[in-house]
Formats: sequence, C-alpha cells, structure tokens
Amino acid sequence: MSIQPIGPVAGPLRITGPAEVGGAAAPSGTAEVFGNLLTQGVDTLQRTQATADSLAVKAATGDLQDAHDYMAASTEAALATQMTVAIRDKAVAAFTEIMRMQA
Repeated sequence: MSIQPIGPVAGPLRITGPAEVGGAAAPSGTAEVFGNLLTQGVDTLQRTQATADSLAVKAATGDLQDAHDYMAASTEAALATQMTVAIRDKAVAAFTEIMRMQA
C-alpha cells in the first residue's frame, strides 16, 4: 500500500494573476478582475466539495480503497469552506464600514 502525500492546504484555493483569469486576456476594469477572481475561487471550492462528496459515496458503498483519501478530501473541503466563509464575512464587514463612513 502506497500513501500519497497531502499537498499544501492552500492548493485548491490558489488564485492566478489577472492575466490568467479564465485563460483569457486580462479584463480592463478592476471590478471585473475582482469578480473573476471571486468566481474562480468559488468554482474551485465547488470542485473540491464535489470530489469529497464523490469519495463519500464510494466510502458508503464500499468501493473506496483507502479511507485516508476520503478523510483528506473531506478535510480539504471543510477548510476551503471555512476560508470562503471567513473571506465573505470580512467583505461584508468592509462593506458595512464603508457604508457607515458615507453616512
């Protein structure tokens, strides 16, 4: 039995620079770049969770060879979700603070 090493925790949430967003040319507006980066991060989160879900189904049906594959994918998906929620909370707090300064 060979054990595959676990990659870095930030691996699935790696965000490329604006020139590589979606494999196309860089958008001209900053808001568009930011929106594309957010979309890319959420898509990556969704793929990570789908991988964990498929491994959970394999574990439940008995088709999973190594239980550590599911545990690693599950933990990776949980950490990615926690990071996404933390980023969302910070963005909402920043927006609220900006609105408070304008009042």
